[in-house]
Amino acid sequence: MRIQPVILSGGAGTRLWPVSRSGYPKQLQALCSDKTLLQETARRLPPGDVIAQPMVICNADQRFIVAEQLREVGIEQPRIVLEPAGRSTAPAIAVAALLSEPQDETVLVILPADQYIPDEPAFREAVTKAAGLAAQGRLMTFGVHPSSPHTGYGYIRAGEACEGDVGALLLAEFKEKPNLETAKGYVASGQYFWNSGMFVFRADRYLAELQRLQPDMLTACREAVARGRQDLDFLRLDGDSFGRCSDLSVDYAVMEHVQDAGVLPVSFAWNDVGGWPALWELGEKDERGNVLQGDVIASNISNCYIRGDHRLIAAIGLEDILVVETPDALLVADIHQAEKVKEIVAHLKREGRTEEHSHERIWRPWGYYQTLDMAERFQVKLIMVKPEGKLSLQMHHHRAEHWVIVSGTAKVTRGEEVALLGPNESTYISMGTAHRLENPGKVPLFVIEVQSGEYLGEDDIVRFEDIYRRAG
Repeated sequence: MRIQPVILSGGAGTRLWPVSRSGYPKQLQALCSDKTLLQETARRLPPGDVIAQPMVICNADQRFIVAEQLREVGIEQPRIVLEPAGRSTAPAIAVAALLSEPQDETVLVILPADQYIPDEPAFREAVTKAAGLAAQGRLMTFGVHPSSPHTGYGYIRAGEACEGDVGALLLAEFKEKPNLETAKGYVASGQYFWNSGMFVFRADRYLAELQRLQPDMLTACREAVARGRQDLDFLRLDGDSFGRCSDLSVDYAVMEHVQDAGVLPVSFAWNDVGGWPALWELGEKDERGNVLQGDVIASNISNCYIRGDHRLIAAIGLEDILVVETPDALLVADIHQAEKVKEIVAHLKREGRTEEHSHERIWRPWGYYQTLDMAERFQVKLIMVKPEGKLSLQMHHHRAEHWVIVSGTAKVTRGEEVALLGPNESTYISMGTAHRLENPGKVPLFVIEVQSGEYLGEDDIVRFEDIYRRAG
């Protein structure tokens, strides 16, 4: 038996706006520890004799930051598959199964990238038990013992005991998120568990069920893999083929229709970090039930979640209030109505506002840039280039740039000239001049860039050469 962890990292995390945004979602953020949720998920099943390097399925726009975050926790050779479009979990898992060899000996462990499970030994023990049943052909999921009648989770109703002595039960049905009274009945019955969203099954068994239940989806996934192409360390699925897949979760597409599917009850702490109330539940509270992060001064407040990333927040006389501050957005809400954050995100998207998609700090494969100031005809940015990072060789039709080195060493290409610049040195790139910025050193390079011109949009870039193979 070979265990293949499959990490699904395609979600947008809109209920955690303004920290989580579609361009940099919650799984890429450090919300529960000093590691991001993606990093915590990847470390949960470390590669070994039986466990393979993780396979991560993610959005193409996030491929470089996903690879970098995995490298930071010691995972040097993950298999990263790029989805051309979001199609929920059933097609993504089909792709993972098709890429697994040998399919009749590979047990897939499907892990959402945005869950919090602090008890890793208990989690690994549960995976071992479920993998044993999956190796025999059973499709398994984990059911979390509910600690409360939670209305934010889906539920699983369990049936009779499965064969064997590992405590697994037959899976009777999935239930959508209930209202409070229904959730209380579920918990009181003892037959229901929270739906963890994690699954364990053999690759060939899943493909066989998909062929029976969703043959068109499986055909589209086969074509997407066969017509895919390798791009550096990433596998790009064929967009036309994958786009024909139905947008279905594995629950609806397969698990609800399998007669011998099983659920393994687990008691370890689990949270899907679905919104700000979840982080309030997980956070370290003061004597009045407040979770305060950042530079916060609080007077006579209770049961509040206040998170400040960049400035002082002073709060007086509040109860059950959510405050989340980022450089370009401030969220203030009744914590019991935090679900409505999705409506704010939808409004921003309809208006075409950048706050829905991106932060002020924009990550690139070479590092990041952050806008410090801007007005008509000028913009000031802070640029960080990581060691050995290299921007594309490019030019602009509508703007000139002035670079001032703050720290580190810069290798600057300007037309036919190539020069090394250190702190407090600068260079000017005129409009229409081909140029490139590189970091040949061992420490991060920081540069202040002043742009001036009639148009300063990011689409005013003509790329001549790019080591990251981005379109130009």
